[in-house]
Amino acid sequence: MRTASFAVIGFVLNAFLLSAPASWAAAPKASPSSESGVYKVAIDRSVGLAEAAESMRLRANALNLQLVAELPMSKQVEAVTGKPQRTIIVFQFCDAVLAKDLIDVNMDFSIYMPCRIALIEDAKGQGWLVMMDVNVDAVAQEKRLPEALKVRIEAVRKSLIEIMQAGAKGEL
Repeated sequence: MRTASFAVIGFVLNAFLLSAPASWAAAPKASPSSESGVYKVAIDRSVGLAEAAESMRLRANALNLQLVAELPMSKQVEAVTGKPQRTIIVFQFCDAVLAKDLIDVNMDFSIYMPCRIALIEDAKGQGWLVMMDVNVDAVAQEKRLPEALKVRIEAVRKSLIEIMQAGAKGEL
């Protein structure tokens, strides 16, 4: 029972971490998502979910973003409930040096770390890649970030989008 509770709590916490207040969102992005603060990309139907995941791992490596954790949420829920689940995997990527530099400026930045991309299979079997879309300009202004750090954060955001695009297309 205790394991089940931890699995459910972990799932709920990750769901909250993948969402963001609307105030963090910039103008709507060229993304299929209409939700503020969320960047969402459909995985091409010709790309399997395992292939999408591998494409993301490879692209992250090519972009020097470390995959620091991979949380197979659906497998955890399946182990607890004994019932098959749709795929839910949370990938956590990090640029450790940037993370340290941001925390040196303001420890509040730790709430954004590591960067998360969720691979989710919806009820119709469609795969999606979903991440929190932070308005870098607004956060940089609010936290009084030096321009050099703002530029580095924007580069990580662009890398995450590139990772998602590679996963959605099954590109290696």
